[in-house]
Amino acid sequence: MSNNKNNTALLVMDMQTVMLGMFPGAAAVTGNVAKAIANARSKGIPVIYVVVGFRQGAPEISTNNKSFMNAKQLIDSVPAAELIAIHPDLAPKENECVVVKRRVSAFSGSDLQVLLSAFRIEHIVLTGIATSGVVLSTLSEAADKDYRITVLSDGCADRTEEVHQFLTTKLFPGKADVLTVDEWQQEKA
Repeated sequence: MSNNKNNTALLVMDMQTVMLGMFPGAAAVTGNVAKAIANARSKGIPVIYVVVGFRQGAPEISTNNKSFMNAKQLIDSVPAAELIAIHPDLAPKENECVVVKRRVSAFSGSDLQVLLSAFRIEHIVLTGIATSGVVLSTLSEAADKDYRITVLSDGCADRTEEVHQFLTTKLFPGKADVLTVDEWQQEKA
């Protein structure tokens, strides 16, 4: 991590095979995220993977949590190791960290903050699905934690294109730089 002059990390969030299998347009976003990963690696920027995962039986899911309770049947039907498996086109290298979170934000129920502090990260670059889920929640929490934030608009996707467009063009620019993968690739390391 010593060659990371910009104190930047790329977060690859919820790019799990099981989740992408249920997501329309997954191939396009997966291809863009693969380009972002290659760019980060070529510039010495750490790639940190964030996956949502639970113990078998998902005891971490409260009956008060409407969104996770709606998904509990799916979560219960998939073995825990299979649930957190990252899409093979985006697979982490042996030395790259994988963070398991228990809620929507990458920070909730995970050790992400500890890793970012250890790596002296001040700037996070966000990719993931869904834009209205992990990306929005992580961006909001990261802004409150005073991180500099970049969102790669074509490295994110949502089930509803209108929601994705609203977030990336109207809401996110108030808290983050919003770039395409190609625009980010052109930036100097």
